[in-house]
Amino acid sequence: MTTTRMAGPTRYDRRMFALMNDRRASALYATATRRRTAVAAHVTLTAAGLAAGTGAYASDRVWPAFALLAVVLPWCMATGVLNAATRGLLELRTPVLDERQVAERDRVRARAHRLTTFLLAVALGVVAGGDWTGRAEAGTLLVPVLATVFVAHWLMPLWVAGLTVRDEPEPESELF
Repeated sequence: MTTTRMAGPTRYDRRMFALMNDRRASALYATATRRRTAVAAHVTLTAAGLAAGTGAYASDRVWPAFALLAVVLPWCMATGVLNAATRGLLELRTPVLDERQVAERDRVRARAHRLTTFLLAVALGVVAGGDWTGRAEAGTLLVPVLATVFVAHWLMPLWVAGLTVRDEPEPESELF
């Protein structure tokens, strides 16, 4: 079986690279504190959206669905800030990234995988503990816990990348 390799970046790759490296909004993520704030906001918005989605699933009321819709736009903005802060580390395809970025992406994914494994163990403990103590049946906890673990597995690399990205170096001033 033969595979064809891409000759170079496609037009899509070049456009995404330009978009991810646009520095006009760099004030939002210029320092580690601002990036941590963006990650915290993204985690909070994700939790709110997940709670609203689970509430819409579990109840017959309509307002959780509207709450989910209200969270989507700020969540997308926070996702954009994190993607821009990491210069598209997780969004750009491999041919566009240099060797350092590919290695950094692999490190971020490995660390996120370890954190997600820990989270899955905690989720298993919550479901089993709730069933064992008789406070909740495993079936009632299964959907919300699985949804939470799935979303955390999906977004953990972005959160880890947002927390571990380094500050941009200061531009060197002219000595003369």
